Amino acid sequence: METSPAHFNASVEPSALSGRLDFGKMGYGCKHYRRRCKIRAPCCNEVFTCRHCHNESTSDQHELPRQEVQRVICLICDTEQPAGRVCLNCGVNMGEYFCGICKFYDDDTEKKQYHCDDCGICRVGGRENFFHCQKCGSCYSGQLRNKHLCVENSMRHHCPICYEYLFDSLKETRVLRCGHTMHSECLNEMLRHYQYTCPICSKSVIDVFRSWKDREDEEVNATAVPDDYHNRKVWIACNDCDDTTELAFHVVGMKCRHCRSHNTRTIAPPVLPQ
Repeated sequence: METSPAHFNASVEPSALSGRLDFGKMGYGCKHYRRRCKIRAPCCNEVFTCRHCHNESTSDQHELPRQEVQRVICLICDTEQPAGRVCLNCGVNMGEYFCGICKFYDDDTEKKQYHCDDCGICRVGGRENFFHCQKCGSCYSGQLRNKHLCVENSMRHHCPICYEYLFDSLKETRVLRCGHTMHSECLNEMLRHYQYTCPICSKSVIDVFRSWKDREDEEVNATAVPDDYHNRKVWIACNDCDDTTELAFHVVGMKCRHCRSHNTRTIAPPVLPQ
């Protein structure tokens, strides 16, 4: 339950309230953040709890650059003031975590917020658990250090499924085997619909094609090729290893001779041998 601002006397000197830094912690905020202040958007001079509330509410869909916020309103004593961590009037922390660069406030420090100078924004998850990949242009889990395929500025793009900008998205993001990125929930939804290739480059996102090798081989052997296509050759390209191969056409599918993947595509129509 939120604590009523009436419990504070706005005329009391901040020094007398120095022991009340935690007053109201986690009791205020919006669906995006727990915080004890609102921000005044310099672009439209309107007041919002956070920049996401601003971006979702504006009719012309203009976005608020986080670094441009200059003034905030304390939710405990309703005092407007320059952006800072502690309220100049009532002495409470307007955010247990505060970044003076991003003008970002958050009472929920279990998120382990930190500011990345290379990204230029605040991240969550703990600085010790992430590293900044200069080529990909974003912070990645430490588990991916030297273990991911770099794609230049791969995070500075839109999710290929929902088209939300990934770099500063609030949703969890996954780095695919090919180096492209998308929301974790979008990837899971894609897999539920039996789509196992990257929407950008068509490489396999999991080993499903190799795990289905025996099953598809059995289906190929059990399926007769129509008479019109007997002895016809076709050129295929492998989406996984990029190798090209000429082999006998089959209606079920054709397997890459190089990496044995079934994730292939036809690049020339079936033709009779010379």
